[in-house]
Amino acid sequence: MHAIPSTIAAFLQKPYSLTAEQIEFYQENRFIKLKQVLDDATISFFNDAISKRVAIMNSDIKPLEERSTYGKAFLQLFNLWREDEVVKELVLSKRLAKIASDLMQVDGVRIYHDQALFKEGGGGITPWHADQYYWPLETDKTVTAWIPLQATPLELGPLEFSAGSHQIVEGRELEISDESEAAIQQKLRVTDFKHVIEAFDLGEVSFHSGWVFHRAGANTTNQMRKVMTVIYMDKDMRLKQPDNKNQINDWNTWCPGAQVGEVINTPINPIIYQN
Repeated sequence: MHAIPSTIAAFLQKPYSLTAEQIEFYQENRFIKLKQVLDDATISFFNDAISKRVAIMNSDIKPLEERSTYGKAFLQLFNLWREDEVVKELVLSKRLAKIASDLMQVDGVRIYHDQALFKEGGGGITPWHADQYYWPLETDKTVTAWIPLQATPLELGPLEFSAGSHQIVEGRELEISDESEAAIQQKLRVTDFKHVIEAFDLGEVSFHSGWVFHRAGANTTNQMRKVMTVIYMDKDMRLKQPDNKNQINDWNTWCPGAQVGEVINTPINPIIYQN
């Protein structure tokens, strides 16, 4: 038996209907923020469950001032769905996976992996970057659901986007760092892409593609900014020859046993939703 209320389990199976305009917005900008994706009861329940699992899994006990820029940005824990049967219900939920599939206009999605991103009180910025730098995936049919576990005003450091910046190739070769923050910020400054900085309401979830540039501000409060993320890929995604050491690491970690040129069909990359 899973320790999840039947009402929440049923809610996570319930489809969230997107409009044609929302899908078009995502296709053009490669990000979208959607209101009321999760209700208050579901957020409250998973805030508690994910916080408990993060507390068990977290081993980073260094003071903030002794960490790198990356380390100051957030506590980062991976694949909670494989560690916790309760968290698994959210990560593998049809409600979220269908949104990802509909936005990408594909026939279904697999999970690439999940991660909890907890930005501590006083935590630093998350520098500008594009996620897909890390991923040995053949196409850009990828999308990350960014799920705040509380209302997230600007002081907590919500996710920010450069709308439409998936069109930029420069900066794709940079891992998250002070260098990526400076170089990508400089590049975006001379483009017409809109920099979107907005608070997140309770239950609001954003979805962004692998090549759109994004960042997050510092957490200037004394509260933890709690976020769960799920990374989805087209169910027919194939593994590509890795371009860098991070992609080799991701291959071995998040799609072990997958073969270059073949569909990534491993036990830890199940299809979550298909039409």
